[in-house]
Amino acid sequence: MALTLFGHPFSSYTQKVLIALYENATPFTYRVISPEDPQAGEELKARWPLNRFPLLVDEGQSIAEATIIIEHLDIHHAGEKRFIPSDPRVALEVRFMDRLFDNFVMTPMQKIVGDHLRPASERDPRGVADARAQLDTAYRWLDERVAGREWAVECGFSLADCAAAPSLFYADWVQPIDAALTNARAYRARLLAQRSFARAVDEARPYRRFFPPGAPDRD
Repeated sequence: MALTLFGHPFSSYTQKVLIALYENATPFTYRVISPEDPQAGEELKARWPLNRFPLLVDEGQSIAEATIIIEHLDIHHAGEKRFIPSDPRVALEVRFMDRLFDNFVMTPMQKIVGDHLRPASERDPRGVADARAQLDTAYRWLDERVAGREWAVECGFSLADCAAAPSLFYADWVQPIDAALTNARAYRARLLAQRSFARAVDEARPYRRFFPPGAPDRD
């Protein structure tokens, strides 16, 4: 049952998987992709030619993409916490919310962050403005969706919340959630207080100075 995770503590999608691992105290070996361990980067690329992390290796089998990794853990290394409900109708809602956070929160957030890495002459002001508008729309929708709920879906903490935590964490840094959206802001605060995500956030603190737009002095 030897598990190895290739990733980086400051990576949002790595954090998504770490939440699932930490929730069930699942044992694993953490291979951090960094200049201090060039072999980890070489092995990642050899195992996954697209050279993206996180990547989970389970007894020699390589599993890519954060959502699929969490579903793999739920099937093959199930713990007390289950991330996909057994009821297929509820599971569909969990998967929908997972895709919403990845596609409509994480993706525009990464657009804004990525633009800061470009030379000034190659930046995309219109694309960044569109990404900010998409985040604001997602925040308003989420504020209504989580009204009266503790977690993204009423079944309890799930894959959807693993996706929500890092996406809302970083998105609020680049496009703050409006103060009037009290449900969305309270949901983000609950995610930050969840022990598994709090651990992932703490592990990433040494890297905050590398956040391209500049990390705010909070969280």
